[in-house]
Amino acid sequence: MHHREISSGSLLIRRHRPRRRVRRPAAALTALLTLAVTTLTIGLATSVQAAALSSAPSTSVSAHLADFGCAHPVQAGQARCFGVMKAHRTASGRMSPFATGSPTTVGYVPSDLRSAYNLGGTSGSGRTVAIVDAMNDPNAESDLAAYRSAYGLPSCTTANGCFRKVNQNGQASPMPSGDYGWAEEISLDLDMVSATCPGCHILLVEANSANTSDLMTAEDTAATTPGVVSVSNSWGGSEDNTITAADSHFNHSGVAITASSGDSGYGASWPASSPYVTAVGGTSLSKASNSRGWAETAWSGAGSGCSAYEAKPSWQHDSGCAKRTVADVSAVADPNTGVAVYDTYNNCGGGSLCDTELQLGLAQGADGWVEVGGTSASSPIIASVYALAGNTSQVVNGSYPYSRISALNDVASGSNGSCGGSYLCTAGPGYDGPTGLGTPNGTGAF
Repeated sequence: MHHREISSGSLLIRRHRPRRRVRRPAAALTALLTLAVTTLTIGLATSVQAAALSSAPSTSVSAHLADFGCAHPVQAGQARCFGVMKAHRTASGRMSPFATGSPTTVGYVPSDLRSAYNLGGTSGSGRTVAIVDAMNDPNAESDLAAYRSAYGLPSCTTANGCFRKVNQNGQASPMPSGDYGWAEEISLDLDMVSATCPGCHILLVEANSANTSDLMTAEDTAATTPGVVSVSNSWGGSEDNTITAADSHFNHSGVAITASSGDSGYGASWPASSPYVTAVGGTSLSKASNSRGWAETAWSGAGSGCSAYEAKPSWQHDSGCAKRTVADVSAVADPNTGVAVYDTYNNCGGGSLCDTELQLGLAQGADGWVEVGGTSASSPIIASVYALAGNTSQVVNGSYPYSRISALNDVASGSNGSCGGSYLCTAGPGYDGPTGLGTPNGTGAF
């Protein structure tokens, strides 16, 4: 067996990656029966534990979500992606993703998002949204084509000039090594740009690794590519005393740069805390019988808080934080009110047995339609709204929405943790940490 150790907070999880082999039908049936018996045995042995987990109050957001398989940082200078899948609890008590679905049975679709954020009648035709992620998704273009075809969106391919995938230096090759978790992130990012701005071109820049140095090279490549008006970063890590030295990589005149606030609840992360980005928090989005047709509350997993290192930007005036406050704005991020995404990069080959292995957490990746969330969804949505608005030549860091609050939906309820009830973790009228100034109501704030 190949072993891969992934750090999740203080918990070290060892994933076993089975070697590929061709099974005869009888062998496959035997393996499946063995798997079923094992699962049943585990379930009987841990039923009390599983019941306790499902009823206990949450002390850690990540304990109740199925994170994308992007390894958590084990040292300074590393990042992880901020995507999570809608999940179910297996017999062993762990959370695993629902691995199957269809374009209409999992998550919000493009028409939902454009309705929720009043984006009808807008077009970003000819403008490019760049996505910066780590590692390679070999299926990025084909999965993107399947997503866009399912919802009748215009084709976006390398051949027609709409889609381009490059390495961190802006070249078509060599590409980084493939990674199942980062591929999930890439699929989410590409699909959210497609949903929000169907007429936009898309540049995918893949860093060689999740190390800050490689991601910063990719960031500069994305922001300086002709035609790019906005860049989305759906990743981050804990703040430390090295972050301010890397901030200059997000300082690109005329380009709006967004960064996810995190998916582990209250607490600031970087680069969302950089003063050069628009920090994007997260909401739970649901249909409602009001004039808007939608309602939002703060998502419990959205990151927020007061930076320990970044200076207060001149355009922020909240009184409870002497330094940079996260977030600035927000969009849907709750995986339980998540978005539909198409991703097929996995290590089990596809088919019903692969789907079972994915659902039980015995394989990595995805095998088709999944419902996902995390502030990994909200960052590319906001980057795409910037592209729709077409004002990025006037955008200065994250300041633009602060003078246009009337063009945002205020999110006034919900919380992402414990902070003494202050606005840093509790949504309320006006500005708050988890949702910032609010969510898009058209493009007027961007």
